Amino acid sequence: MKTLPDLDARLRAAAAAIRTADALVIGAGAGMGVDSGLPDFRGPEGFWKAYPPFRGQEFADISTPHWFKTDPAMAWGFFGHRLNLYRAAIPHGGFDILRHWSARMRLGYFVYTSNVDGQFQKARFPQERVVERHGSIHYLQCVSSCSQRIWPATDICVDVDESVIRAQSQLPRCMNCDALARPNILMFGDWGWISDRCREQIEKYHTWINEIRGAKVVAIEMGAGLAIPTVRNECETQGAVLIRINPRESDTPDGGIPLPMGALEALGKIDALLG
Repeated sequence: MKTLPDLDARLRAAAAAIRTADALVIGAGAGMGVDSGLPDFRGPEGFWKAYPPFRGQEFADISTPHWFKTDPAMAWGFFGHRLNLYRAAIPHGGFDILRHWSARMRLGYFVYTSNVDGQFQKARFPQERVVERHGSIHYLQCVSSCSQRIWPATDICVDVDESVIRAQSQLPRCMNCDALARPNILMFGDWGWISDRCREQIEKYHTWINEIRGAKVVAIEMGAGLAIPTVRNECETQGAVLIRINPRESDTPDGGIPLPMGALEALGKIDALLG
């Protein structure tokens, strides 16, 4: 079994990789938001802690388009509560650290996230440098897919009874046909997700990846677990050096730098080494 260097040595290796990088791929899963007070829904117990009324069910049972047709008040109770939570959240200091590193990259950077919370944009990352692989809760689409239209949820405010996680205000409506609206998020078992916005983001990202082919690209990944490995796979594919920050699932392929820490702590320690 390969013996890894101690944690301090790995942090120094991460700092050296970032110092000499030409470009940065920033990967983020749900664990990235934990230091901002956001739940990561890790396992049933984590989901039930965040949403006690759903005890006995799993995140995948609730995050499905099925409920928008069969129980819209419950569906919008869950997603409306999350929308309110994400709007109120303040991105932790690690976002600023990443933004400052990104600004120093000779060939630029891109964010690749499975999160739907919009925290990178809130932390002043430009929209055109972010791939939201599973969509965004800050955008809506029609439940009936009457058109391909996707629109901002800026004016939407859902009042939620948190004791039962049910919407108790008027539900969002489609701007085109006045049917029920839903978040423009890829849910479980979701064949109705309109992926146009995400596809445009991915096209910009792939254009950039092709432009920097052959450069030293460092992928720094935070809080992306094994359950849905979208972000992990992307970072393993694109980074000449992979830095994986995850307190529980930090193992990397050979040559990677595993940091079994939370995002804010690890980013702060690396930044201190960068001086």
